[in-house]
Amino acid sequence: MYKTIIRPLFFSFDPEKIHHFTFSLIRFFHKIGFGSIFQSIYKIENPKLERELFGLKFPNPVGLAAGFDKNAKLYKELSNFGFGFIEIGTVTPKPQPGNEKPRLFRLKEDSAIINRMGFNNGGVEEAVERLKKNPATALEKTKHVLIGGNIGKNKVTPNEEAVNDYIICFEALFDYVDYFVVNVSSPNTPNLRELQEKKPLTDLLQTLQDRNHSKEKRKPILLKIAPDLTDEQLLDIIEIIATTKIDGVIATNTTISREGIFSENKKEMGGLSGKPLNKRATEVIRFLSEKSNKAFPIIGVGGIHSAADALEKLDAGASLVQLYTGFIYEGPGLIKEINEAIVKRK
Repeated sequence: MYKTIIRPLFFSFDPEKIHHFTFSLIRFFHKIGFGSIFQSIYKIENPKLERELFGLKFPNPVGLAAGFDKNAKLYKELSNFGFGFIEIGTVTPKPQPGNEKPRLFRLKEDSAIINRMGFNNGGVEEAVERLKKNPATALEKTKHVLIGGNIGKNKVTPNEEAVNDYIICFEALFDYVDYFVVNVSSPNTPNLRELQEKKPLTDLLQTLQDRNHSKEKRKPILLKIAPDLTDEQLLDIIEIIATTKIDGVIATNTTISREGIFSENKKEMGGLSGKPLNKRATEVIRFLSEKSNKAFPIIGVGGIHSAADALEKLDAGASLVQLYTGFIYEGPGLIKEINEAIVKRK
């Protein structure tokens, strides 16, 4: 029903407006008691799906990638569709409107999206207020939703001061998320990707790790990387992880490449996500896994539109996977499809 009725209807409207409308619709259905119905349709509970990573127990390996619920507005409601974990953000210290509209574009012929949102969000303190409604520890199984906190810097913050923005977000979110993701790979904040270079990235991650180790109980820190890195840069990433001893990598963010794209909107500036990213994201996962000798966990994301896509990333070396564009194009049934395929192959 989603692909034959709901998606064609939604795709006839502006993508950013329909995103906000969808949030209102999901919230409405939740309020009138549909949460348990969605769970009964989409959620699969099976010990074969459980994963233990970073000291956390994931009920299943399929998560929602950052960017969908930027402001932690619907993490409980979205978890009813069967996600094993939800990543909120990217959040920044101060609220910011993001880039000028239009900034979100469908590429229907390519099953893709281009966005240049620019870390539009209400600021970290607003997210914290919403996350306070989620029990603080993963030990509280009954209501707790596993949450990743994806953190970034404000657009106006120069790169030489960026570490302070990440510290502010890290400290504010520490008691309310289960793991952190350091986002230095979005193409939509000017000069942000420069922080992926070896020295600034090592300094940033080490600073966060030092603060992490000063806590009574540390939280996992992961790095989200771009698919556009060269093999040499990926080898640097492996070395940086070994040096700073962070917990893992999310591979990958959106791409600036337009290779093999046919849709008219391919000329739009921004990061491309969806099916065209699938092959490259898997290549990056496999490279990191093989060259590091599986030294750290990888969360695979990029172009997952079927169970086969997800299994391919798991086989390439990913421990968990995340959806974003595939969730939009294929609907919540994709989550169930992936989890069923994982159970079946065991």
